[in-house]
Amino acid sequence: MNGLTQELADEYASWFRCLADGTRLRVLSIVASADGPVTVGEIVDQMDKSQSTISRHLKVLADERFVLTETDGIRTRVRVNTNCMTELPIAAAAVMGTAAKGTTP
Repeated sequence: MNGLTQELADEYASWFRCLADGTRLRVLSIVASADGPVTVGEIVDQMDKSQSTISRHLKVLADERFVLTETDGIRTRVRVNTNCMTELPIAAAAVMGTAAKGTTP
């Protein structure tokens, strides 16, 4: 029997739905590869999208906790949620039925 509960399956599906967009993947890649927090404007400068489009995609990423945001005056700074570096591979392994014994999906 598969150890993936319906609750976890629903949560993981939400994560994968969030990542099933090329623009969001590019935004996440820019944020994850930065040396520190980046502003929305810095992300816009690297993409061929409007600030409102980038902000909308950042909201989806933040809602799923892939990125963390903080307000700095009139700017919003964005950084990657480092927990994703471990949680996302665990989720993929659990879905594929290859989670190592003793790990918690």
